[in-house]
Amino acid sequence: MDLPRLITAMVTPFDEAGRLDEPQAKRLAEALVASSSGGLVVSGTTGESPTLTHDEKLRLFAAVKEAVGGRAMVIGGTSSYNTAESIVLSKEAERLGVDALLLVTPYYNKPPQEGLYQHFAAIAGAVRIPCILYNVPSRTGVNLAAETTVHLSQIENIVGVKEASGDLSLEQTANIVAGARPGFRVWSGDDPMTLPMMAVGAYGVVSVASHLVGRQIEAMLEDYVAGRVEAAAATHRNLLPLFKSLFLVANPIPVKYALNRVGLQVGPTRLPLVEADDRTKAALDALLARYQVDLPVQMAAVR
Repeated sequence: MDLPRLITAMVTPFDEAGRLDEPQAKRLAEALVASSSGGLVVSGTTGESPTLTHDEKLRLFAAVKEAVGGRAMVIGGTSSYNTAESIVLSKEAERLGVDALLLVTPYYNKPPQEGLYQHFAAIAGAVRIPCILYNVPSRTGVNLAAETTVHLSQIENIVGVKEASGDLSLEQTANIVAGARPGFRVWSGDDPMTLPMMAVGAYGVVSVASHLVGRQIEAMLEDYVAGRVEAAAATHRNLLPLFKSLFLVANPIPVKYALNRVGLQVGPTRLPLVEADDRTKAALDALLARYQVDLPVQMAAVR
């Protein structure tokens, strides 16, 4: 399967009692694919992975894979700060048929760069499917250095990185693009940075906003790749307020509120995340009124 430029970091639907809602996860996955997502990250940050049990993650992987089949790449979030447990979950996800893995930088224990290299190399060596690194120091407390990513790119089944380093100079992205092996992909891990990162060689985006405006983001990517830079820039400028609003408070609180608001019932977040406050709700309501929602809500709204 070709690596998609537009990947959605999918929320995890829960019912009102806080239980995993597998039927709704299937409907959401189908709706996202119908609105231009070529890949779905399941059990990532936006999917509230720290609150999902090992069994729930496996059930979620199986449900989403059953729903979309070969129409989109199903990418399982299978790593944590525990290398051995990450290997176990990664191998089980592979047996269930997921197409690729998203491997986040170990959080909390802040390993050195050599530890990061060995952690990712060990997981990738335990599976045959493609692995995508995920660098998000604002959440993990440690940056995966460009040099380490370049080193890891020499491992055959490590095929790319979701880069959310927060480096506004784009030096880190540029250094990865310049130094990694041919074919290694860089996805923006931050919607507002997608177009700027593509200007220095990034491939696409792992998006939160594509829950709502997937077709518009796909058009922006296609316009840029085709050389229609001003059209891509115009879409970026138009979507920028929405991109920013989805992080008014901790992700995925805003996007879950927005999805519920437009009629796609994905349920609440799990503690320690809580419901959006009234100020955030009002801001999101005002923004949603300004945008066309690409998601075919009817595909996922019916329980």
